[in-house]
Amino acid sequence: MTRDEYNQAVDDYSDRLFRFVLKSIKDAYKAEDIVQDSYEKLWKNVDNVNAGKVKSYLFTTAYHTMIDRIRKEKNSVFTEEISMPEQGRENSYSDLSEILKEAVDRLPEIQRMVLLLRDYEGYNYKEIGELTKLSEAQVKVYIYRARVFLKKYIGSIEAVA
Repeated sequence: MTRDEYNQAVDDYSDRLFRFVLKSIKDAYKAEDIVQDSYEKLWKNVDNVNAGKVKSYLFTTAYHTMIDRIRKEKNSVFTEEISMPEQGRENSYSDLSEILKEAVDRLPEIQRMVLLLRDYEGYNYKEIGELTKLSEAQVKVYIYRARVFLKKYIGSIEAVA
């Protein structure tokens, strides 16, 4: 990878990488640090990274850096259990995107990560598996569980309106 290709990678992917990390950890300063760390690691490995695979390298590096920081902060393993509302939403909201954002925020970290990679970043199941070191079947299960949770959390569209 050349210096020009590295600079092009910064131009092409830094905003998307930042948005992905920010949606996951919800702290702009930490997100900036993780993106910066990812580009620093890319620079250190610039001779070993193929320019055609730089996007995958950056997202994988950012994902693993983010997971490491989350684990350090929580000092615990991800949990699959979440308290769920009994029936839809109790409050009436008119902004579905606000409700969806709140629901996504309540997902376990791993489910949120794979859902964001799939639905917001457009990766396929195989690519998500490669980025997260999960099998394709695990990725599908996590995305399915996340979508079931979102459906239950949001409830019927009549409850939202």
